[in-house]
Amino acid sequence: MTEPSKSLGETPTLRLRVRQVTYQAIGVNSYELTAENGGELPRFSAGAHIDVHSGLGHIRQYSLCNDPDERHRYVIAVLRKEDGRGGSIAIHDRFVPQRHAAVGTPRNSFRLVEGASRYLMLAGGIGITPLKAMAHRLEAIGADYTLHYCAKSMAHAAFLDELSPLADRGRVVIHCDGGNPKRGLDIASLLSRRAEGRQLYYCGPPGFMIACAQASSHWPSDAVHCEYFESPALPAAAPARVGGDPRPEDGFQVRIASSGRLLHVPGDTSIATILGRYGLDVGVSCESGLCGSCKVRYLSGEVDHKDYVLSEDERAEYLTTCVSRSKGAVLELDL
Repeated sequence: MTEPSKSLGETPTLRLRVRQVTYQAIGVNSYELTAENGGELPRFSAGAHIDVHSGLGHIRQYSLCNDPDERHRYVIAVLRKEDGRGGSIAIHDRFVPQRHAAVGTPRNSFRLVEGASRYLMLAGGIGITPLKAMAHRLEAIGADYTLHYCAKSMAHAAFLDELSPLADRGRVVIHCDGGNPKRGLDIASLLSRRAEGRQLYYCGPPGFMIACAQASSHWPSDAVHCEYFESPALPAAAPARVGGDPRPEDGFQVRIASSGRLLHVPGDTSIATILGRYGLDVGVSCESGLCGSCKVRYLSGEVDHKDYVLSEDERAEYLTTCVSRSKGAVLELDL
């Protein structure tokens, strides 16, 4: 089995080879990554993702979308975003067959809860990737599920070769809206009622996520699971502070438990940035509260959580240092 190393910072990494690049849809390529010696890779569960190092200083998170029972490969799909931060462009331009790739070992903050009587999954665009892996797993255990896949057109829908047989059996339903969500899946109607025991999973772009969240607001919280790829857009009237844009008056201090040292965190600077200045690297990656790479345990203080990845139980113990703030004067961190 391929063993992880820590050659890149403190995050365990694997040195893999790009075995195959496949055009999946307009703007979307899939990348098959394998061990250099052809050996087995660390196991992953449905919903897991890996950190991918682009080679240009970018580290981005991509969901593993192949069958979790496969041990010989990881498959990710990348949507090229011309207006993004450069990570997807670097992968599209640089990841070619035979190239080496450094990736993190699988992590999962979007776990499939097995044992439910029925599953309803909603994917928007590239949000199909973690839900495709879940469909593979649900097929393997014989679970009852339906996956609704929303795309602009069939040309924009990825993995049709694999999903079409499931569509023929009614497991996957593809909705094309031509770029107008009003012509696509009626999410509000679909989620207006919940059958007892049903679990909901959804993933997609910001507008899609907001629509799903609003439509499922009456569902029990333990029956709703989602993963954000981007921070949801706020209404224009909202005090736009998501993603690390605090007001100047929000400065506070963090206490380092191991040394008792107090560090001041200005209102325009993240906790992670301040920790890094003093040699405390917490492994920042997405810088948007979406991946959980930089989470740190806190021992005292009241946290203003601004992430989109930690569960309520995790928030009672951890915070994401890239975006979260303190509601009080001091936060004590377990560092």
